[in-house]
Amino acid sequence: MPVITNIYDLKRIYKRRVPKMFYDYCESGSWTEQTFRENVTDYDQIRLRQRVAVDMTERSTASQMIGQDVSMPVALAPVGSTGMQHADGEILAAKAAEAFGVPFTLSTMSVCSIEDVAENTTKPFWFQLYAMKDKDYIKRVIQRAKDAKCSALVVTLDLQILGQRHKDIHNGLSIPIRPTMGNIANLATKWRWIAGMAQTKRHQFGNIVGHIDGISDMSSLSTWAAESFDPKLNWDDVKEIKKMWGGPLILKGILDAEDAKMALQVGADAIIVSNHGGRQLDGALSSIKALPAILDAVGDKVEVHIDGGIRSGQDVLKAVAMGAKGTYIGRAFIYGLGAMGQQGVTSALEVIKKELDTTMALCGETQATELGRHNLLIPEGFEGRWQG
Repeated sequence: MPVITNIYDLKRIYKRRVPKMFYDYCESGSWTEQTFRENVTDYDQIRLRQRVAVDMTERSTASQMIGQDVSMPVALAPVGSTGMQHADGEILAAKAAEAFGVPFTLSTMSVCSIEDVAENTTKPFWFQLYAMKDKDYIKRVIQRAKDAKCSALVVTLDLQILGQRHKDIHNGLSIPIRPTMGNIANLATKWRWIAGMAQTKRHQFGNIVGHIDGISDMSSLSTWAAESFDPKLNWDDVKEIKKMWGGPLILKGILDAEDAKMALQVGADAIIVSNHGGRQLDGALSSIKALPAILDAVGDKVEVHIDGGIRSGQDVLKAVAMGAKGTYIGRAFIYGLGAMGQQGVTSALEVIKKELDTTMALCGETQATELGRHNLLIPEGFEGRWQG
């Protein structure tokens, strides 16, 4: 086992072991990638208040997200094509999350299906839904999530139209994949990844192929996927989805205070302050800079979570101390998965929890639930002075 001291140790191994096209898919944003970068770097602007001569024993990172006990205020975010980062990737990540006591969120665009993950885990996981034009498919996939005992539905609102990601185009990452000669040469060097893929039967989008008339393989999926996302999605549609689901509803992709208020009106149980990891609207605010205005707008009337840019336990502490009730990691767990499979996801979670625990102690706190603005030094004008 290599020595893992932080998330970037996993990232270095991940880059060596996973084909370039899938590394680039994970490690990229849209257009100039400004928002993708600032999601990470804006956390660096927030400083921590060190406190001393405080009893640091009896510490706990435990918390709750939408009423569910969690070992720390962290969930695994929905990531499309996780099963292409490592064979059976969604199953392995879900098992690691379950064992660690944090939620796992399965993407609509996953390689392993809802049923695959349910059959290989013992506790409920969360399911992420994209709003599609095919309303019958939405009804059926929601019912499948219910049948699998999923405990929350996460509806992504910011992918009505796909943001352009230059690296994916250059790499020929489409449905089906059309890799370049350079990527074919790169793929030939990833023997560990190839061996894993050769041993699994899961190579397609398991929540879609075989569940929609006329889609039986990746080629037939291509046309459907290009036209599937619903550009007409509106708040009335969200209300209808909530009614169909009937359980805890989390709305992902909220970056504006007015949208946060609308999410409150349609009955969301939680919202995720998110810019889709910088993969949609380039030039939008980073998630952490958007968080304060959204908290001011909705207060404690709805649970506010955040994703985007979290690479350490210190980032988790900063987000929670700012007021978020939960955080999500996407790339951070993908680094671990691609590097070492299930053990790599566990390592990523262990790193983040250790960093969170140690930082809490040095800030003079023993309970994650007691973190607050008093633990932070936030620079004047951190949110920026914007005219809109």
